[in-house]
This record gives sequence, structure tokens and C-alpha cells, in this order.
Amino acid sequence: MTDLGVAAFTDTYLPTVNGVTYTVETWQDRWCARGGRMDVVYPASSHDPGPQEHPVRSVRFPFYDGYRLGLPRVPSDVADPDVVHCHTPFSVGLSGLRFARATDAPLVASYHTPTAEYAEYLSINGTVEKTVRGAANSYERWYLKHADVVVVPSAETGRYVAEDVGVETDVEVVSNGVDVDFFRPVDGDFRTRYDLPDGPLVGYTGRHGYEKQLDLLVDAVAALDRDVTLVMGGDGPARSDLETAVAAADVDARFLGFLDREDLPAFYATLDVFAFPSPVETQGLVALEATACGTPVAGVDAGALADTIDDGATGYTAEAGSVDAFTDAIARTLDEAPTLRETCLDRRESISVEFAIDELAALYGRLCDGAHAPSDRSTAAPRSG
Repeated sequence: MTDLGVAAFTDTYLPTVNGVTYTVETWQDRWCARGGRMDVVYPASSHDPGPQEHPVRSVRFPFYDGYRLGLPRVPSDVADPDVVHCHTPFSVGLSGLRFARATDAPLVASYHTPTAEYAEYLSINGTVEKTVRGAANSYERWYLKHADVVVVPSAETGRYVAEDVGVETDVEVVSNGVDVDFFRPVDGDFRTRYDLPDGPLVGYTGRHGYEKQLDLLVDAVAALDRDVTLVMGGDGPARSDLETAVAAADVDARFLGFLDREDLPAFYATLDVFAFPSPVETQGLVALEATACGTPVAGVDAGALADTIDDGATGYTAEAGSVDAFTDAIARTLDEAPTLRETCLDRRESISVEFAIDELAALYGRLCDGAHAPSDRSTAAPRSG
């Protein structure tokens, strides 16, 4: 079924680097490599569009660095699709919803990120944040009910969508997948190039957002009864506060900033433990990337990490928000790292993007064959020339 034509819509895309961008870009690449078509509609930015990429005019989003709001228009050169797949529910996602109705194509909506978790970026005080969270949940519920299928990257996220958000649309699990040809154990000079000391390395890479609760990681490393170095890749609004916390806790930490994608496999492979305290992940793609590189993960037993991390096999989880529990999870993962590393490598095929594309193709095929009843979709979106 990979010969089907798909129109994908996303409110975040290159050059912004995040899990949604990575998934959309990788799925398009693999889908087209199998002979299908996947047009991607996204907010115009500094990214130079390639084949089947269609930017729409956009403006900067003032509350969240690196994000832009695209006008709800469908470029005229987007081919009429067999399936419309919306990865985000905002302005570009709305145009995808309407485009599905205009072309009578089944609509798939991916649930990558709970929008309510980012309410603090729009808030002035706790009352406003509570209001924003409530509005976000209501909007998500309204948007997702228009889809024929909601795709989630983990079973825990599916539970959240059905029970917490209150979505009654069919939910199916399709992992985002990892490019295991790229993310693999590699030998290199990463430690030398970044002047990292000898000894155990505990690290994280990704957005330094407050919702990730990275301060918990700093506190846990400070509480470890052993000599380790904390290595932080990435950047974001919480970085300054994290650097202050590191200094106050007297933790040996290195902030590397954003890493080139080509450096990521070596980064993961150099770590002894990848530590991920975020309770808001819908899959936690970086945790899977670390696993594919043979690095065990210490995370929290919340959100998708409860599914992503297999306790005693690919790492250990801890109670969310507990410094003591997270410290114990890191220590245990360090102690069992050699054994856990072998199990991580055994899981590479099952977490691969190729496996994900197989599942995606099967889902699209069922939709086109009419296995799912059509939903109540909205009105047609105008096309732009």
C-alpha cells in the first residue's frame, strides 16, 4: 500500500528540530523511497523546500522560539491525496482537516504532543495557565473527533487520548520509529573532541524546556554516591536556570549546545546512561535513539516512557517527580549497563522506522478499503496559488 498518495500537514517543520519534524521528514523519505507520494505542507521558514515540500506563508509565533504560524491554505500544487495525515492541530493542521473533506479523503491525525503541557509558555499566572490548559484540552477533543483514526506513538499515549482528553475516535498505535541505519553503535572520538573526562557519563539531549523537568536530572546526579559527569546536549528556555542549578549543586556538568545530527549516534554511544526525567512525552524519541545506539535509559514511569523503557531490559524507570527514585534508577542503570546494552541492541529492529512504515502502510490501506467509517469532517479549505 506504499504506492498511495498522502498529503501531510504540520505546524512545525525544518529548520526547527524536534520529534514532530523528525518524524514527518523521516516518514516522507521512507514512504517515497517505497514508491509512494507524500506531500508535506508546512509554515514557510528559512528551510529551502525539496521535492514534495510545500511551504505556506507564515508569521513568527511570539510565545515559543523557533515556531511559526502558517496561514491555513493548501498550495495548488499539492496533489489530491488518497489519505490526508495531519501531525498537528493548529493553523496548518486545520487546513489539512478541511482539505480531507474537500478531496473526500480519509483523515489521519497524529497525536505527538499534549498541547496543554505547554500552557505555561502562554501564561502570566497560575489562573491563566489553568484556563489555557482547559481550552487546549477542549480544542484537542474537538479537532481529533473529526479524524477517521487518531495515531499515537505508544499505548500509554493512546490511553491518555481516550481517557484524559476524552476522544472517542478510533486510536491506533504506530511508533514513530528510529532510523537504525543511522542510529547505531559507533566508535569515535566524541569524548576527546568535546573534552569530556574519563569515567561514567550520564547525559541528555533535546529541548531544554521547563516541561521536561531537567532540574530533576541535575538533582539526581548531585545525589549520586559516585563520580559521574552530566553531559547536556541541546538548548532551550530552561538552560540558564539549569546552569545555575548545576553550579549551586556543584555537579560536574558540560553543556554542549545543539549537536549536529551527524554527532548524535556518537553522543549516545559515548554515554553510559541516557537520563530522561520528562513526564510529558508521547513517545520520547530520543530515548529510542539512545536504545538503538546500545545505550540504556533511565527515565520516569510516566507518559510514553512507561512503554518506551522496558525495565530490566533497556533501562529502568522511576516515579515521576521523585529525586530519590530517579537517582536510584540512574544508579541501577549504571550498575547494569553492560547487560542492558546487549538487550538494547537486540531491540533495534522492533523500534526501526521501517517497521513503523509497514504499520503505517497497513493503516492507510485499511482506511482506503473502507475499514473505518468516515467521520464528521469540517468544511473545505481554500487553496492558494
